[in-house]
Amino acid sequence: MSTTRDNKLTTIAREALSLETLETRNSDSLDFHDTAVWCVKDALERAYEAGRQSARPTEAVCPACGRKIEITPVPSGK
Repeated sequence: MSTTRDNKLTTIAREALSLETLETRNSDSLDFHDTAVWCVKDALERAYEAGRQSARPTEAVCPACGRKIEITPVPSGK
């Protein structure tokens, strides 16, 4: 997983689920948590939105003619 993605997931876990870390600590009392379903829903919504915002659009509408245009990302060369 990328560091940016890890950081975002950790932030969501802290804010929505009150989890200190997402790292496995090999202790039941540290690795298992009781969590309200509305907190899980909030975390999933935040993660979904973060993914949606980071995704590149695949099509757009031409402002001049109104036709759909397929967008193909240009390779970064990396």
